[in-house]
Amino acid sequence: MVAVREGQRKRGKGRYVIALVVILLVAFIWWRHSGHKQAGYRPAAQSVVTAKAVSGPMQVTLDELGTVTPTATVTLLPQISGYITQIGFTEGQMVQKGQFLVQIDPRPYQIQLEQYQAALAKDQASLDQARSDYARYLKLEAQNSISAQTVSDQKFTVAQDAAAVKSDQANIDTAKLDLAYCHITSPVTGRIGLRLVDLGNYVTSGSSTGLAVVTTISPTTVEFSVAQQDLTQILEQLEQGRTLQASAYESDDVTKLEDGTLSAVDNQVNTSTGMVKLRADFANTDNKLFPNQFVNVHLLVKTLQNATLVPSPAVQEGAPGAYVYVVQPDNTVKMVPVTTGPTDGINTVITKGVSPGDEVVVDGVDRLTDGSKITPSGSETVTTNGAPEAIAPSQAPSGKPGGWHHKKQNGQAAGQ
Repeated sequence: MVAVREGQRKRGKGRYVIALVVILLVAFIWWRHSGHKQAGYRPAAQSVVTAKAVSGPMQVTLDELGTVTPTATVTLLPQISGYITQIGFTEGQMVQKGQFLVQIDPRPYQIQLEQYQAALAKDQASLDQARSDYARYLKLEAQNSISAQTVSDQKFTVAQDAAAVKSDQANIDTAKLDLAYCHITSPVTGRIGLRLVDLGNYVTSGSSTGLAVVTTISPTTVEFSVAQQDLTQILEQLEQGRTLQASAYESDDVTKLEDGTLSAVDNQVNTSTGMVKLRADFANTDNKLFPNQFVNVHLLVKTLQNATLVPSPAVQEGAPGAYVYVVQPDNTVKMVPVTTGPTDGINTVITKGVSPGDEVVVDGVDRLTDGSKITPSGSETVTTNGAPEAIAPSQAPSGKPGGWHHKKQNGQAAGQ
């Protein structure tokens, strides 16, 4: 009985010890997270680059992939049969409309023409004789010296000979046309491709291979597609009589090839892709646009005026969506959710959340949280007049010596 009581006392003491340890552990955790810091400790201010939001114009541009499509692509097909006796072009050269390209042996067609000409001469002589006899028969008929049947028969003879002469003339015209087909010329001005048939080969009028292909180079067109949701704003501009500028760029989307204008919009949406085809015309005087070449097309739809602009690096994406860090008077930052509009890669339009004059953080945002203390080490000026954007840093931010520099020329942006 005494042993039982002794065990109960020991278990009771163990419970007290465990409870005390738990209380001490909870107190320690609360103390660690209660915000009690060492006296005088403050987080270090972050060095950032800032810029003030401004009001200015923003070009609304659609960037699409397009294909250079010649205004004419002509496959030279033989319209007669014969042997190729001469080739008058160099593969890949520029040719003019009407320039000689290929000669098909004309001798069989020349002989046939001469035969038709001889038949015409014979039938013309017969017609002349029949007309002379008919005139004489008419005089004899007036004197009652010939039967009316003879006169009537001669009249029909004249008509038959006249029809034979017309048939001969038609044969001659056909033979002359065949002779013209022997001498093949370029129907358009452009660049001729590789020859498809060699010298000495026999070609036929039913051949589908062709002799060569000529494509127009200047002017030319570029076909591209836009999403159906972008079509409305394009049509609105066209209905107002405005000319939309289209610029063609190399595949790197940096090197500009040519400026042109939008010329046509297709009449239906592709139900499989939800895209609409458009065509732009280009003068291509320097032949930079090559048939079937893939290019990047920048279609300038309109220009927004008095839009609130901030440098694009200032706009961040996170759980709340798009946001920026706005500098407060006490050199802290506030995370402000924003609604963005168009961007040109340099500046971004802010439609809600930021007003012109608000100062936002451009560089160093990755080290910030809401309420962080900052030290502005430089300021960027948002420029909307095409001049290089300036930074006047008191101290270059880490990893970006000399600050940031942006340049915007003729609607295209470049950054350094």
